[in-house]
Amino acid sequence: MSTPTSAPQDVETEGPDLVVAGAGGGLVAALRAAQLGLSVLVVERNEHFAKANNTAMSTAMVPGAGSRWQREAGVEDSPERFVADVLAKTGGTADERLARALAEVSGRLVEWLADEAGLPLSLVTDFSYPGHSSLRCHTVPGRSGEAMLGGLVRAVREHDLIDLLVPARLVDVVVDPEDGGVREVVVESPHGQERIPTRAVLLATNGYAADRELVARHLPEIATATYHGSEGSTGDALRLGERLGAATAYLDAYQGHAALTPAATLAGWATVMHGGVVVDVEGRRFGDETTGYSEYAARLGAQPGARGWIVLDERIHEACLVFDDYRATVDAGAVREAADVEALAAVVGCDAGELARTLDAARASAEGRAEDAFGRTAWEAPLQAPYRAVPVQPALFHSQGGLVVDEHARVLTEAGTPVPGLYAAGGAAAGISGHGAAGYLAGNGLLPALGLSLLAAEDVAASA
Repeated sequence: MSTPTSAPQDVETEGPDLVVAGAGGGLVAALRAAQLGLSVLVVERNEHFAKANNTAMSTAMVPGAGSRWQREAGVEDSPERFVADVLAKTGGTADERLARALAEVSGRLVEWLADEAGLPLSLVTDFSYPGHSSLRCHTVPGRSGEAMLGGLVRAVREHDLIDLLVPARLVDVVVDPEDGGVREVVVESPHGQERIPTRAVLLATNGYAADRELVARHLPEIATATYHGSEGSTGDALRLGERLGAATAYLDAYQGHAALTPAATLAGWATVMHGGVVVDVEGRRFGDETTGYSEYAARLGAQPGARGWIVLDERIHEACLVFDDYRATVDAGAVREAADVEALAAVVGCDAGELARTLDAARASAEGRAEDAFGRTAWEAPLQAPYRAVPVQPALFHSQGGLVVDEHARVLTEAGTPVPGLYAAGGAAAGISGHGAAGYLAGNGLLPALGLSLLAAEDVAASA
């Protein structure tokens, strides 16, 4: 692959077989298409994409149902079980057809990422994320999206059939007036605009969460939360697709997070799944934290001051150090130590008696002596002094709705027919999270990003 450049003259004059807009999960499409003998141009607007897009900012969790790592660990799973989990988490509102396509490709996807893209994947076995009935999330060392994306970038740079144009932005897709198929794209760079012929385009520019007007319109419950995602997620794919007559769906869906610190680091929900609790600024719990970090963002935002604290202990602290994000939180000084409840109350700034009652009730539930007032049943172990506490605030990570696609990632019109040559993946596509925030399952942002990219590349090759 040529060195990343902003010079449009470096693009092949006859045009690539596939143009990928977005160098996040879309790099999977570039790699798979090149592997199948196609020429690819990747267009990326952000010079710092390897650190600043949503793939890089993720926790690198990719669900894979039926993977070899699961088999080696004796974990029972299947695409059917995965689909059932998606439907259960979304209350039956997810696109079942798309969920099935992604569940069926998920095991092959994680194995391809390891074998063909060279990612050092392994199965996460130390805890299970909310909504997953099997251990099926796979990740890289450090559980870092930046490390995962870095591996994909290295693989792309080694391939002669892939070119990368940075900084540059896909501003239009031109279709044939007779058959409606993709014929060329318009790319804007510091050198101006250029029309590049191609027969296929993958829109992988993420969603619209960086566009405050669109967020206010579609996601009012989380509109005042801190946005923690790529500044390039401004709805480019949504606008391009709509201009071409594409159908849209689930525009009210999003991934939130209730574990963002004021230092802009992510404490992570492993703190909760290992047995931690979330309290408000008055030292009270306000729900079942294990329902999911996405929906808990809006719940945290409804508390006094829209702030809270994750309370954990030394056992949980040690268990979470495998996450680069959590270590960054520690390094930022956001994890406070407290020898006992009185010291913990001083850290939180609340009444010690109130906090003691909260922790006593949680301990009774964790020990099986009483039912939890909020219905929580997942307690890895009771919290024990000395404690640690992390200040948290609600965040919006990315939107989960977008262009309607089929099982090959082809963008569909309102009539349900494909726009020939037009594909979408990740946040650009209407995903499998149903409506709102409660349907989000860990990894169901990366799975549509990487999985639909893989399926798109294979469909382009098959139709060549």
